[in-house]
Amino acid sequence: MINFSNNAVFNLSPIKEEQVQENVKNLFVSDETIIGAYKTIRDQVVFTNKRIITIDVQGFTGKRKDYSTLPYSKIQYFSVQTPGFAELVPDCEMELYFTNGFVAKFEFKGSCNIIELGQLISSYIL
Repeated sequence: MINFSNNAVFNLSPIKEEQVQENVKNLFVSDETIIGAYKTIRDQVVFTNKRIITIDVQGFTGKRKDYSTLPYSKIQYFSVQTPGFAELVPDCEMELYFTNGFVAKFEFKGSCNIIELGQLISSYIL
């Protein structure tokens, strides 16, 4: 479940852009594009060139969805952790600290473009 309370960490696996929930692109503004997309069991996190959009699939049938947005412009600082050498399961981590004190933590399993995401966020907060 995508729930940012209690400093939750999300174990995210990469997915292809075609697998992103179809309604996400309806939220896009002009010139917004997907940089990376990831999923938990049912939920998704989409990194665009402007923000992070989370999709929390709710209910037994999964028809109800909660879309949340985390704009890069509200991030005060962040940290990234790249995979270590010869890890059996390479993973990356990212912590985002927002101007209002909110913290979002993400853990990415498998292939991750964490440096590209870090560069993108840097371009908004520096």
